[in-house]
Amino acid sequence: MSLTALVVDDEPIARHAIVRLLRDDPDIELLAECGDGVSAVEAIRSRSPDLVFLDIQMPAITGLDVVATIGAARMPATIFVTAYEQYAVRAFEANAVDYLVKPFSRERFAETLRRAKQRLSAARGTDAATTARIMQALDSLRQRDDYLERIPVRVDEQISFVDVADIVWIRANRNTVLIHLASGTHEVRETMAALASRLDPRHFARVHRSAIINVRRVKSIHPWFNGHHVVTMDTGQQLRMSRYQHETFLRLATTRQDG
Repeated sequence: MSLTALVVDDEPIARHAIVRLLRDDPDIELLAECGDGVSAVEAIRSRSPDLVFLDIQMPAITGLDVVATIGAARMPATIFVTAYEQYAVRAFEANAVDYLVKPFSRERFAETLRRAKQRLSAARGTDAATTARIMQALDSLRQRDDYLERIPVRVDEQISFVDVADIVWIRANRNTVLIHLASGTHEVRETMAALASRLDPRHFARVHRSAIINVRRVKSIHPWFNGHHVVTMDTGQQLRMSRYQHETFLRLATTRQDG
């Protein structure tokens, strides 16, 4: 079975080690090697490899950010590469996700590649079960991190970062969210529930089923009718608060008084 592969690692020595081993395999066609997350996203989208070796710890855009930007369901078969994190290893092992710990032996690499080939031959591409395993492993990894400080967004053909402090509010849009800044709006492929779980609850509150606001950007709160309230943001945007969000209202009111 002939497979195309992409290697993503910001460390040249580790990247070249994987490339050398792949070139020894007659079944593998190496499409490209990437030294950062931005070029990895572009290469995955433009080259559509069968298999990706993806480093987790990369500056700016990490391996987790690459998966989030592409979407786990659209990711090629992936072998995650990690330098030291035992937490990551446990997450991958628990969910039967392929991984390599640097530095790795030729034997370990060959076994991991053999297993990936078997899975690809059984189901070309990333099937639903594999996607579920990847998502569970990545969710476990995200739980060890602090709350988000920046969110990667696509601007034209580039990946930029939005500081969460600059977010005014967030609106659900089916399987994506719209992040509203004072300067414009960005669409991100993430569910509202998943993003809410990664935002600091001291600074972000869900005021409606489809709306999350940045508490620090609230200008005023006014009663409306039938127990509802209207929240006015510092940009002038007005959002209706569900009457069931009493705890949120009390916290917002307290925050306004303390501020």
